[in-house]
Amino acid sequence: MQKLRAGVVTRVLAVAALTGLTLLGAVSVQAQSQPQNAAQNWPSKPVMLMVGSLAGSAPEVYARTVSEPLSRILGQPVLVEVRAGANGNVAAEFVASAPADGYAIWIPAQSQIEINPSAYDQLRWKPSDFTGVIKGGEAPLVLVVHPSVPARNLAELVAWVKANPGKVSYASFSPGTTSHFAGYQLNERYNLDMTHITFKGSAPQIQNLLGGHVPLGFSQIQTGLPHIRDSKLMPIATTGATRWRQLPEVPTLVELGLKDMVTTTWFGMMVRSATPPDILAKIVSAAKRVHTDRNVKEKLEQAGFDVPATADAEFNEGIRNGLARWAKTVKATGFKAAN
Repeated sequence: MQKLRAGVVTRVLAVAALTGLTLLGAVSVQAQSQPQNAAQNWPSKPVMLMVGSLAGSAPEVYARTVSEPLSRILGQPVLVEVRAGANGNVAAEFVASAPADGYAIWIPAQSQIEINPSAYDQLRWKPSDFTGVIKGGEAPLVLVVHPSVPARNLAELVAWVKANPGKVSYASFSPGTTSHFAGYQLNERYNLDMTHITFKGSAPQIQNLLGGHVPLGFSQIQTGLPHIRDSKLMPIATTGATRWRQLPEVPTLVELGLKDMVTTTWFGMMVRSATPPDILAKIVSAAKRVHTDRNVKEKLEQAGFDVPATADAEFNEGIRNGLARWAKTVKATGFKAAN
């Protein structure tokens, strides 16, 4: 009788063990299939483009330009959300803390990803939290002066500043941006003493330049161009490697001997670096299709931007080079942004 009971117990335990292994195997297979299913089904809900710049800024206009065609390609709504603050850090932090599932896409401006990591001491995100999808729009800056300034070229401008020591200021559209540091580099190159006056965005910078409250500054092409055409602002030089197609008569700083001052502002798409490769590939593919769309390219070009559509690895390499370059500039200036 005892042997019979022992045999029954042994069989029961064996069945239980086998059942347990089967269940564990099923759970394991299910767990392995979940990421695959997530990638295959992506996107299964709306995708968000997170903008860290003010409404009406170039990155926000860009996001709204690409959202509708991106939605058509993905088959899901693509929503634009603006979370401006701390020069883009609010939006960056939001995306960095969101799930790495491709549903939150950061739309950074160049300074936010390349300069902020050196300018801020207590960032709650880091560049390695993100990977590049595509560089969507790019343009040089343009050095402009108010018509009252008696200078129509760089040599005349330098001479005028030197003739007015301690009296001349320059405007930037935000501290810790290319607009800020281009003025610093001009000071260094020509031993000038211009005072930096910063504004919160391109719109107030341009308004103060138009009013003559600040006599000169490096502005974004798309905000300065209408006023240049109306002769309300006078162009001195652009900061690209070649002359800008919409201002072919204006020389570059390279032509004027300032090769180290080549710089552009750009914006694009980035996602969490931990995003599954299959999902990232889908996002990159969709982004490339959007940026080769004729209507999208025309809209962005009319707004004053080139559409480089540099994607994935090439885009990330450019960001790494930018991080290294601007880290040196930030250190040289001693600039530190308020956290």
